[in-house]
Amino acid sequence: MAVTAAALFAPTAAAAPRHNAKVGGGVAQAYVTDTRPGTSLTLEAADGSAAGHGVSDRLGSLIVRHLAPGSYSWKGAGVTSRRVTVTDAGSPPPNPSLYDQKLHEGLNYIRMRDGVTLAATVRLPYGKKLSDGPFPTVVEYSGYQNAAPNDLVVGAIGEKVGVPDPQAPASSVIVGSTLAPQMLGFATVSLQMRGSGCSGGDFGLFDKVMAFDGYDTIETVGRQGWVKNGKVGMVGISFSGISQMYTAGTRPPHLAAIAPMSTTDDLYSVGRPGGIFNKGFAKSWLQERVDEAKPGPAGGQPWVKARIDAGDKVCAANQKLRLQTQDPFALIDQNPLESAPVYQERSLPDWASKIDVPVFLVGAAQDEQTGPNWVDVLAKLKHNPKVWANIVNGRHFDSLGPQILSRWAEFLQIFVADEVPTTPPTMAPLGLAVYPAATNAPGQPIPPVRFSNSVNVKTAKARFTAGTPRVWALFGNGAGKAGPGGLSSPWQKSFRSWPGDAGAERLYLARNGKLRTSAGDGEVAFRPDPVNRPLNTLPAADSDTAAAWGTAPDYRWKQAPGRSGLGFISSPLATDQLMLGDGSVTLGVKSTAPSTDVQVTLTEVSATGHETAIGTGVLRSGYRGDGTTPDYSTSRAMGAGFNQMTIPIHPVMHSFAKGSRIRVLVSAPGGDLASWQFETPRTGGRVVDTINLSKSFVSLPVVSHSGMPVHPKCGSLRGQQCRVYHRAFNGG
Repeated sequence: MAVTAAALFAPTAAAAPRHNAKVGGGVAQAYVTDTRPGTSLTLEAADGSAAGHGVSDRLGSLIVRHLAPGSYSWKGAGVTSRRVTVTDAGSPPPNPSLYDQKLHEGLNYIRMRDGVTLAATVRLPYGKKLSDGPFPTVVEYSGYQNAAPNDLVVGAIGEKVGVPDPQAPASSVIVGSTLAPQMLGFATVSLQMRGSGCSGGDFGLFDKVMAFDGYDTIETVGRQGWVKNGKVGMVGISFSGISQMYTAGTRPPHLAAIAPMSTTDDLYSVGRPGGIFNKGFAKSWLQERVDEAKPGPAGGQPWVKARIDAGDKVCAANQKLRLQTQDPFALIDQNPLESAPVYQERSLPDWASKIDVPVFLVGAAQDEQTGPNWVDVLAKLKHNPKVWANIVNGRHFDSLGPQILSRWAEFLQIFVADEVPTTPPTMAPLGLAVYPAATNAPGQPIPPVRFSNSVNVKTAKARFTAGTPRVWALFGNGAGKAGPGGLSSPWQKSFRSWPGDAGAERLYLARNGKLRTSAGDGEVAFRPDPVNRPLNTLPAADSDTAAAWGTAPDYRWKQAPGRSGLGFISSPLATDQLMLGDGSVTLGVKSTAPSTDVQVTLTEVSATGHETAIGTGVLRSGYRGDGTTPDYSTSRAMGAGFNQMTIPIHPVMHSFAKGSRIRVLVSAPGGDLASWQFETPRTGGRVVDTINLSKSFVSLPVVSHSGMPVHPKCGSLRGQQCRVYHRAFNGG
């Protein structure tokens, strides 16, 4: 008989005076479940003082957060609990006996240090069983529909023919659920993040609890007899790329290496770029997380209802803490500064500074979802000699491009499997199916791996380390042999570090919309208006992010009309200019408003009169800091007269062709990015911002004056919209 959540959570008709409350203590928090709903509860420290209090929700649960390490117990009407232990990030690891849990093929529930269980599905290569092991093994850790135990490929086919499988994993976890087992022959453990799917607990959005759940899982998986060498890797793109960085920062002893794709640098830069709330992709993504964190079977992910309806009592019981999930929108509203604890706890650069295992990191320069600021993490990884970063122009999906996926396979075979790399027989044909399905581009084989002729793995590892640059930049993605907009880079360049060995070259904003090599003078004013053009360049970007991945997205890239935006343009370049690194635009700004939001966009105007987007940055004037570096830890009003603001553009990655011109646009935020939108005040065209040209310039990370040998056609570069150039009202 099917077990419903209503039946599990309903109070008895005549409640007993005491309840079999269940309690747990973990990293900086303690919880209680199975109390009478509405019970007033107090969490007491060892000395009897109150450490927290509240009222249990309609499912009978309560969490108290931000606790110091120690021993605690719950007290309330009819409730007296055993003592629970709360730890923090610096506490000793749990007793190793916690990790003696045995996992089997298919769906498991792994117990964490606080007693909460997380859903985890063990996936093997087709036709294999655990007794065929040991297998090289990776974990994919995600809050998307990840541990749903059925097959992704079969589910995708069913979706196409109108017979969806609610227990198939989401396509966003294809790296672990399909590529690792079926391309590489690895075992995968698909770990469902706390507070999502059939996992227990509340959803903490990359909090410390989530990070140490990763630790506990790695230590449990690494002790399985079917895991080769007792070492585990991590894989995944986006959500399951970001989670790797936090997990690796906890330094689990059984972790071999990580391979994160399409990550970010921190939650602030995506949620509040330039200090301005991202009401586009960030808002819609957070709303999805809120919806999927609701308790099943009435809410949550599709597979939760399917599992509960089929009698999965663990999945049903694991919904009990869902109503304790914090409202992320309230946290954002209440914490506008990056220095707030909610952001510091989730600072990915801080976690990255603790990573000591090999890292294969990939990201795009125009990532429409997690943003391009992931490159800022590289500075926090300089201590680690085994970090290899790949940057490609393009969108979120482009981390899975064929040229990168080949090196990803090498890395995992060498550093996780501890084997001489070989080209899997399924690798080349896989690209013929995956890329057309994801991008509508022609299928193309994934190149063979390198170093397969090494005499042993030690030699292969040495050759990989010596022959793989710390930073590999793939230029011109979309202008290669896959055809216009296809996943292919015709030209790559290697660098010893980030940012790209570049030297900053300045161009100055001047009268009549000129960009020149000497400082300008005078002033120019404009009337910023955020609603006089589309808020983002893809109409379907919020509801269908894959719209950005096609070969010819339907961009609606409009220039700020009339006097609402400025343009500054250089003379034709005498040579090619190859740029890779951190760019910025510094402006002297005076505004008729007490605060103003400014956007700058860097473009290339070709000799044929076509304009291609390179990168965009935004900044709220209150966060201008000292004028050279933004400071998001404090906000201050505009001073009288001109105020210096430096708006970063991270990263600049482009080869400007000889005869082209460099252009800088200045406007209100919005209109130049695929799916990010900015919650910037409406001005009605009444606000006037004035630029002091003598204090305004652009810094460009020029690597060399010889560029890419192929100059792409307008619109062919992935992630870089193109249009016909029109002068701004000030002449640029």
